[in-house]
Amino acid sequence: MAEVRLQQISKFYGSNQVLQDIDLHVRDGEFMVFVGPSGCGKSTLLRMIAGLEEITGGQLHIGSELANGIPPAKRGLAMVFQSYALYPHMTVYENMAFSLSLGSMPKAEIDAAVRQAAAVLQMTHLLQRKPRDLSGGQRQRVAIGRAIVRKPSLFLFDEPLSNLDASLRVQMRIELSKLHRELRATMIYVTHDQVEAMTLGQRIAVFNSGKIEQIGAPLELYDKPANLFVAGFLGSPKMNILKAKVLRNFDGQVELQLAAGTHINISLDSSALKIGDVVSLGIRAEHALLASQTNGQSNQLEVCISFVEHLGDAAIVYATLAGEDNLFAIKLPADTSDLYPGADLCIQLPGQRCHVFDEQGQTVRG
Repeated sequence: MAEVRLQQISKFYGSNQVLQDIDLHVRDGEFMVFVGPSGCGKSTLLRMIAGLEEITGGQLHIGSELANGIPPAKRGLAMVFQSYALYPHMTVYENMAFSLSLGSMPKAEIDAAVRQAAAVLQMTHLLQRKPRDLSGGQRQRVAIGRAIVRKPSLFLFDEPLSNLDASLRVQMRIELSKLHRELRATMIYVTHDQVEAMTLGQRIAVFNSGKIEQIGAPLELYDKPANLFVAGFLGSPKMNILKAKVLRNFDGQVELQLAAGTHINISLDSSALKIGDVVSLGIRAEHALLASQTNGQSNQLEVCISFVEHLGDAAIVYATLAGEDNLFAIKLPADTSDLYPGADLCIQLPGQRCHVFDEQGQTVRG
């Protein structure tokens, strides 16, 4: 196993900067996930750790060694790519053994390493098959097995499940999580899929435009996003964001006024908010509740249903709200009655579930 330390890492392609002063510590034995939209720099950083991309500035340490100038083959790591890159004329056994056979390792040791990796991945019965006889999930397991046999101190995964269908992705997430527990190896995993990030990562680094917006445990990022980008990126449907103005901030209570005139009261003890400040109010779909009627009470909104997604165990309602351009999402029990386009709903926004973001998009902390 090995820890990875990135200090002020930057990357330029000509005059175009794609990574800006990345500081990150991946702990020994940790499963770290890099997540973010396409083009945010997460795969570039992974390739820099692997030695496949030159580091423009900063220092990379793998274990106790400064790795900037160490060739990829000597960094003690293995990388699994999005494409399986298997040799079609070789069997599974031969594909997994190939890198070991290039060295001077005895055949008996190669055989033991391949069979041990195959047992871990539950594919001993596939060793004599060729890639054309395998499913997509099985091919990806072979690619992972090819990495395992090298017994690296660090595993790098670059969107390895992107080519699989939904059911196979679920299965492979389970297998990767189990693999991490069994090998106790340091793993860095790149994905644009927030579900993969939330279910696999012990910690997640959220990337945006060449920077890390926030690092933390999955539920920490979900419940306490650092800014509007993290709040909107993690979660499906994404967090509802409403325009608001600060009316009152006194004795640990903040009163906001939405564009439609509705007043929202939140328990928040912060001197950062001033009367008249323009802010953003955020609440997740599962935290918005049905209310029987408004009666002029605060924290209650009237919305009109535009569309309903029936998911079996729940219904996601997308509704319009006066003064807002974006649809407001509400997650309700599947058996909730009278959910149809054009119907009016009254919803309650629990103050303790609301998030407040300042004009720069940063979370206002109490």
